[in-house]
Amino acid sequence: MSREALIERQTTETNIRLKIDLDGSGSWQGSSGIPFFDHLLAQLARHGLLDLKVWAEGDLEVDGHHTVEDIGICLGQAVKKALGDKKGISRYGSALVPMDEALVLVALDFSGRPYLAWGLELPPGRVGSLETELVEEFLRAMVNNSGLTLHVQQLAGHNAHHLAEALFKALGRAIRQAVTLDPREQGIPSTKGSLS
Repeated sequence: MSREALIERQTTETNIRLKIDLDGSGSWQGSSGIPFFDHLLAQLARHGLLDLKVWAEGDLEVDGHHTVEDIGICLGQAVKKALGDKKGISRYGSALVPMDEALVLVALDFSGRPYLAWGLELPPGRVGSLETELVEEFLRAMVNNSGLTLHVQQLAGHNAHHLAEALFKALGRAIRQAVTLDPREQGIPSTKGSLS
């Protein structure tokens, strides 16, 4: 069973094509036009063992907001589409990832109920050309379009680069755990019989 999806989104602000394979090898290809954001997406793919391709053109002359948010929308839609009815998945995932002084916890549930509990204190400003406030915007867009319940908690750290990178590594690992097919699970992992 193929668990892949391709999402295309075109607006007056962005033009995005995103492809994901949930059962990949961790490869990343593409460009958002924001190098540090590409670095974070590469971490998500590598640690999630997702094959992720993103081709994006956005109004970066304005700022990065529309591009980052719309990639989050596309990623959320792609994950949701690739999961289908969610039959046989593990459903829950969590990861605790250190990076130097930073320590970030991610816990998630493919419940079908979008919710972001944001507990990260990223210092204001930029890492490279990425505005740090856009990390939360990306996750909120992804959560709202995937039906994911996501908790992010900062346990230690102060360096914005380290915190953001630990977050994306932990997110990748938690997604990998949650979307893994459990050979003992014969149906939808819910007493309701549905995760939508």
